[in-house]
Amino acid sequence: MTAAELLAASGRFPIGPGLTDAELSSLEQEFGFTFADDHRAFLAAGLPAGRGWPDWRGPDRDALRERLAWPVEGVLFDVGANNFWYERWGPRPPAIEDAVVAARRYLLTAPRLVPLYAHRFLPAGLSGHPVLSVYQTDIVYYGTDIADWLHREFGLGAASRAEPRATVGFWRDLL
Repeated sequence: MTAAELLAASGRFPIGPGLTDAELSSLEQEFGFTFADDHRAFLAAGLPAGRGWPDWRGPDRDALRERLAWPVEGVLFDVGANNFWYERWGPRPPAIEDAVVAARRYLLTAPRLVPLYAHRFLPAGLSGHPVLSVYQTDIVYYGTDIADWLHREFGLGAASRAEPRATVGFWRDLL
């Protein structure tokens, strides 16, 4: 059973018609990322709706932009408020404002994370990647893939015995 079928069979969320290839391509163009193949297939099979799910068809484009910005904004919050600094960025500027500006510049090169549900994310364009729970710089695995995440998040299906392995730069270093 695919992840989308598993979610639909659970009856936990309303599932609308899946996003078409044209809709997915339009979203990618509008927001400047590429869905991973597994994320694309999940959304094409049926579009989950309700609290926590991104409303990819909805008129509130600012809400989607905020969801897409969440991971970066969370890191920037920790840079400014919690003295976080990623060692590979080099020396931290002494002034908080300068550190936040520098971190924002570095984060432009970090792989983009795309919201799956609430603060669960998948890297753009990278299929088969574990689902990441992202809350500021607190990043943890939440499933080896979408189906495993559905088990861990909602108790659906069987858990994977595989060890998750993040391969996407920057974010994996915060795990």
